[in-house]
Amino acid sequence: MKLAERLAALSAVVDQGTYQPALFSLADSWDRRKVEELVASGLVREVHDRYVDQLAELCATRSPKQRLRGAALDEAVQAALGDGPPEERGTWVHYPWSGRLVHVLGEAEYRELRFSRNRYKITPDEQARLRDKRIGVVGLSVGQASAVTLALEGVGGVLRLADFDELALSNMNRLRAGVHEIGLHKCVIAARAIAEIDPYVRVEVSRTGITEENVEAFLTEGGKLDLVIEECDDLYTKVFLRERARAHGVPVLMETNDRGMLDVERFDREPDRPVLHSLLRGLSAADLKGLTQAQKVAIVLRIIGPDALKGRLGASLLEVEETTTSWPQLASGTMLGGAVSTDAARRVLLGELTRSGRYFVDLDALVKDGREAEVLVDAALEEALVRRPLPPPAAPPLARPADKRTVTREDVRRLVGFGVLAPSGGNAQPWRFVAKGGRVRCKVSPDGGRSLNDFQSSASFVALGAAVENMVLAAPAMGLSAEVVDAGDASDPLAACDVVFRVDDSSYAVDPLCTVIGARSTNRKPGTGASLSDRAAAQLAEAAEERGGKLLLVTDRAAIAEMGEILGQADRMLFLSRKHNEEMGAELRWTEEEALRTRDGLDVLTLDVPPSALAAVRLATTWKAVEFAAKMGGGGALAKSARHLVASSSAMALVVFPGTSSRSYFEGGRALERVWLSATAQGIAIQPWSAMLYLFARLERGGGKALEPKVREQLGELRQRFLRVFEVPAGHAEILLFRLSKAEPPTARSLRKPVEDVLTFL
Repeated sequence: MKLAERLAALSAVVDQGTYQPALFSLADSWDRRKVEELVASGLVREVHDRYVDQLAELCATRSPKQRLRGAALDEAVQAALGDGPPEERGTWVHYPWSGRLVHVLGEAEYRELRFSRNRYKITPDEQARLRDKRIGVVGLSVGQASAVTLALEGVGGVLRLADFDELALSNMNRLRAGVHEIGLHKCVIAARAIAEIDPYVRVEVSRTGITEENVEAFLTEGGKLDLVIEECDDLYTKVFLRERARAHGVPVLMETNDRGMLDVERFDREPDRPVLHSLLRGLSAADLKGLTQAQKVAIVLRIIGPDALKGRLGASLLEVEETTTSWPQLASGTMLGGAVSTDAARRVLLGELTRSGRYFVDLDALVKDGREAEVLVDAALEEALVRRPLPPPAAPPLARPADKRTVTREDVRRLVGFGVLAPSGGNAQPWRFVAKGGRVRCKVSPDGGRSLNDFQSSASFVALGAAVENMVLAAPAMGLSAEVVDAGDASDPLAACDVVFRVDDSSYAVDPLCTVIGARSTNRKPGTGASLSDRAAAQLAEAAEERGGKLLLVTDRAAIAEMGEILGQADRMLFLSRKHNEEMGAELRWTEEEALRTRDGLDVLTLDVPPSALAAVRLATTWKAVEFAAKMGGGGALAKSARHLVASSSAMALVVFPGTSSRSYFEGGRALERVWLSATAQGIAIQPWSAMLYLFARLERGGGKALEPKVREQLGELRQRFLRVFEVPAGHAEILLFRLSKAEPPTARSLRKPVEDVLTFL
């Protein structure tokens, strides 16, 4: 036999029509026999078995926190394999057109792993909803990119393809195919490509394209299509398909391969909508049969719009059937069209893109000289990564001229200067002082607290109590007496007390705690985990008791770990709640200018996180960055910091005070400040966690008002766990929760507003 005859004979036996793979399970005896027959017949020319590798990747994907490697990963894989032989697990897929036999995961596991990188772009629930959708793609030249991209992204569980044509070499400027596929039906090429991406996708083909005889079956057989992507060239088919899709309430998308033009026609929502946005001016499909080339050009121009005249496509329309057989199309436009149509299809099917209309993703207009986008830099973050800490707030001098026989304004300024060094939630500094002579009215600012985390201004009264305690401690060291008396102003519920300072001949005992007021700080650095000595614990407890408070200490490591979990979950909850997230973000000061201008809030350097983690803080406190994670129930990483820091602590502590009135919180703040100053004097670091306590109060005494339902539910669960760690006496206000540790000094301290901003003289 001559070579030409042999080549012709071999060419005649090439499979030109098969596009469906055969799926087998070797655990099934019938399937096993079929595979044996395939192998014996020579129809299996290549075996690809990386099943165990796929299973290992699946195990690692399911346990991202563990970062399974080496022996741990091998153990997980062995557990997943079970006792049976690996070849009986999963699915063997035979592709007749290539002779390949491929071993893959079973359908559920295959989809779980293949779409694992879709997560957070497409939720698992959305992926499941998309898998139930039926999508038709008409026109498998440009439409091939759409069909394949749909399969890649997991949009559609049934893909129904329609075209009448075979691949020609001239199609290969834009259609992904090999030269060995010239002459192969375009539907078959697309179906095979999809099967090799995902053998579990159901693909149906119509090799005659869309006709009057098959259009009803195409749109409705086996269940109405959820969407049609129309990419055909024939004007009659283009309009006829839309007319029938409208009759059945099926939305239609079209991407034109010119200027990234996308048409969305929501016939499912607008059953009387004219096709192609009324651009045909009343023409029906029947009117488009038998048109001349000039007539076709006029219709095409109506559809694509007058702007097309300005580009090369407009000129090319005049050359059709003169110097070219059809209008030009490029691979870049085709690939872009596949991406644009798939993105739009996903959003239509998920109920996000609800309106009909025309859109442009025109690369010629978007990417050209003069349209360069500004290269943006997060200047605030970049500055925070390199700037030095600001000088900490300093305590005023204690020295006072002995011959001054009255309390002067300068004395009051100094005393208030000591007061404002007290802690406050988010460094809100929610205090105001009004002085007349030596009498200073101390009150909560009406706008100084944190809204959600300051139930009934309780946290603000705690901060004010701490400030008053500082003033009372400083007075004797200045040779003054200090008496805290009731404000006596029932009309002002924000007034906590008056502090009366006097100069007399008495000798006052100076409390050594006054010497560390200026050194007291929040320290968020990890501790060493060293145990808290009995002596230190006793001194802290005595400090609370001196002002009527009580210190509850937890030193058991298991209980400390549980508090880490509770606080971690609370942090995650707050970061994923819009109201709380925005409030936390508003407290942070990223730049030196902002910190110096406001002199309140938390300088991000006080967070004492490594520079590499500052970007994570930026993300976590930007609602738009975490909104999707909140919707998905993700954000597990947001709990890590609390767990890590609490685990490094010597103890967890809670200051409580009898009663739950504003007065109780005020007096509790005084007790808290003594505990904090005592810890400072002993070299013990304190990091407070205040938000959760005041949300508990809002939940229990305020009915959870202003809290999101999900936050209320989670708070209730955390409250029960919290009370199993801390036995809070009934009827006591919970003043502050904090961790105690041995740690290096903090890198930075938050600033304070000038005394003049919070002090008024009458």
